[in-house]
Amino acid sequence: MAKISLSGFTLAKGKELKGDDAFEIKKVEDINVAILCDGVGSAQEGQAAARRVSHFLMTSLKNRPTTWDMQKSITHFIESINNILYQESMQQYERPEYVTTVAVATIEGNKLYAANVGDSRIYLLRDGLLTQLSHDHASDEEGMENVLTSAIGIAEGVDIYYFENLLEQDDQILLCSDGLYNVLSEAEIAKTIPLGASALVKKASKLVEDNLPDDTTAVVIDIKEADQVCVLKQANLPIPQKIKKGQEYDGYKLLEPLVQNERTWLCEQKGQKYVIKFAPIEAIDDEQMLDIFVKEVWNAKRLKAGFFPKSVIPKNRTSRYYIMQLIEGDEVKKYIQKRLLSIDEGVNLALFLLHMNQFLLKFDLVHGDIKPENVIRAQRRGKTYYKMVDFGSIVELFSINSRAGTPSYLAPERFRGASIDEKTEIFSIGATLYESLTGKLPYGEIEPFQTPTFKAPKKLTHYNPKVPLWLENIILKALSPDENRRYQNYSEMIYELENPEKVKAFYAKDTPILERNPVMTCRVGFIMMLVVNAILFFMVIA
Repeated sequence: MAKISLSGFTLAKGKELKGDDAFEIKKVEDINVAILCDGVGSAQEGQAAARRVSHFLMTSLKNRPTTWDMQKSITHFIESINNILYQESMQQYERPEYVTTVAVATIEGNKLYAANVGDSRIYLLRDGLLTQLSHDHASDEEGMENVLTSAIGIAEGVDIYYFENLLEQDDQILLCSDGLYNVLSEAEIAKTIPLGASALVKKASKLVEDNLPDDTTAVVIDIKEADQVCVLKQANLPIPQKIKKGQEYDGYKLLEPLVQNERTWLCEQKGQKYVIKFAPIEAIDDEQMLDIFVKEVWNAKRLKAGFFPKSVIPKNRTSRYYIMQLIEGDEVKKYIQKRLLSIDEGVNLALFLLHMNQFLLKFDLVHGDIKPENVIRAQRRGKTYYKMVDFGSIVELFSINSRAGTPSYLAPERFRGASIDEKTEIFSIGATLYESLTGKLPYGEIEPFQTPTFKAPKKLTHYNPKVPLWLENIILKALSPDENRRYQNYSEMIYELENPEKVKAFYAKDTPILERNPVMTCRVGFIMMLVVNAILFFMVIA
């Protein structure tokens, strides 16, 4: 995701306390939105129109249909508010009075989607050069330069100037009303944009001795860092279709496939072995598949921590792939088919998975597909350690429409469309630990598109008597079908793993009271029996 800062500032003309300009700037999920409106001063409702248009467009873009592209969204919403204001003017005044200009800019990835109506402008400052991207809807006739040929609310139809541009790191975008560019020259604007919106407006005010002839507003969008996912996607790289043993890609010789689809291979370069992963063939025609792979590549590159194998993107690669460190070891899934993890290994695996997810939280990410197949058990100097080898499922925290996850390890709420968060990851960790210590899945094998039921799983000690009760209670709590009874965050589960003496017994909701507290049940039963016997005794002697 690009790193972007947004700033806005406005001053009313002359000694006025409130002007007719309005602006809104906001980050809406993965999109940055900036809207600037300049209410036409000669219209009775210019100020109201400016505020209504900016608010309407921001709200509409925030809630736009997911199937609409940005061009359709921007143009449709502008046309809608134009029609609303024009009809209201006709009903209330029988002439246009709700009239304003508008400039709107949205940034998604490294792409600028923008439009304007009227003479509010959008500029781009790149490498010191200022370029006007918008189009002034103003008369060309001499003496009529300030007469608008199009504005929001002035007619039943509206003339929208829509445009798109690719952005680069350090680009700066300026949205401004005519009050700014009528006072400052383009050279002064270019020099001052890097200082932000308030510096632009205050400089204009200072030039006219703090007596601005018109309301003056500026919004500055600063692209501090380009969206690296978009940069990777835009690279003109082919996706190999037929991959064979012995082929070489940029010096990496393919030795053998590591997965059935033959998109992940063991390879060798200069005597050193690595893992090379190619984009799926489907990504050639399926843009969503390409997006998923590109995000995987970016995550593999930037997640520098001991939880994952070291990964690189060769600078001069000629195909879509990335390189990973080869971890010599066994998938936990394959290992437990021969021998279950020891208790110490199980605890270490739990801590590994929890600390890994805590690390991902720093990037607002979750793994999304924790399971024994994705974890490698390896040895170093006689000690066991683990590595997570799957980057493909890593997604943003609170993602909803994610394909991430394997059904048998998914939390119940994920089947109901819930977002991915710490609690759903904790469930997957619990399922992984349960299988690693018992060889069984806690809720059985769950097929894709199945609607499973989640009854209390059998206790781990049913399959593996070596599992201590404190660890069994931790895993059963992590696996609770009721998310509110589960651990709410990673740190809570880590604390109990590191302090087993403080772990409390965990029971399923439908566990009988006798099983929950047999001692108390016996005491209550004994007391009740004494009371009944006493009553019978007194009845006999009476």
